[in-house]
Amino acid sequence: MTAQQAAAFLRTRDRFLILTHQFPDGDTLGSAFALCLALQALGKQARVGTVGPLPARYAFLAAPVPAQPDFEPETVCAVDVADRALLGEENARLYGERVALNIDHHGTARAFAAQTLCRPVAAACMLVREVIGQLGVPLTPAIADCLYTGLATDTGCFRYSNTTAEVFLLAAELTTAGARTEEINRLMFETKPRGMIQLEQAALQSLHYALHGRVALMAVTRAMLQESGLDDSQVEGLAAVPRQIEGVWVGLTFREKPDGGFKISIRTGPEADAAAIGAALGGGGHLRAAGCSLELPLEQAQQRLLDVVAAVVPEITL
Repeated sequence: MTAQQAAAFLRTRDRFLILTHQFPDGDTLGSAFALCLALQALGKQARVGTVGPLPARYAFLAAPVPAQPDFEPETVCAVDVADRALLGEENARLYGERVALNIDHHGTARAFAAQTLCRPVAAACMLVREVIGQLGVPLTPAIADCLYTGLATDTGCFRYSNTTAEVFLLAAELTTAGARTEEINRLMFETKPRGMIQLEQAALQSLHYALHGRVALMAVTRAMLQESGLDDSQVEGLAAVPRQIEGVWVGLTFREKPDGGFKISIRTGPEADAAAIGAALGGGGHLRAAGCSLELPLEQAQQRLLDVVAAVVPEITL
């Protein structure tokens, strides 16, 4: 679909449930709450459905959203969700077959909704902005906050290679509309709970190198999380740490899942394609940031990733 077609579809429907992906980040939440506010501005019933409670650092996104009476969803939408499985087990079971519209930006996305608006831009919130424009809803400061959060987080505060002129133009528009850029940047990029410092210290003890030092691997176990007092929703920033090391082409962060196995975050520099590495293991994502999951013990999961990295990026072994 185009943004115009998506908006035309949304105008004809009501009682919206907007789903995010599991382990929600700023883009999926910012996109969801921005779309929710826009639909409510049109007089429609709409609410956001996350996997588990809303992470505390994103509470400001939900604060301006008027509470809605409980209703049975008529129209289920998803934002920033590249695969039905990423809705989370419960939402996939309840709504996976009912998603009428998915707005996504992943190049490796697997179609699962009845209709899809998907284009490989820097963040899903960019497509949501287009839809909101087609709906004729003005950019309020609250909507601008939501969209800016998605834009800033998915571009690493405008540091990643996906930061295009289009990204800067949208950032300027959102700033003009009243987005609290300084506060959001400080909260997203310069503020950590004390437990995060403790978790980083523990995770760094596990860090080691492979393939001539061009791959850095780090693990976050359930025991580390428990000792830090954090949960899965609070540790997304750790994925960037291994790739930040000088000389590292591929950074791999292995986060142990509650039911066993590991969720792997893949971060790469210009020498490697993160999406290709993730896709080889049933995952996906973007050129510089992707992920996958493996139901294996840690050592076996790490070796599996190293084998795939060596195959996908043969230059790394030279």
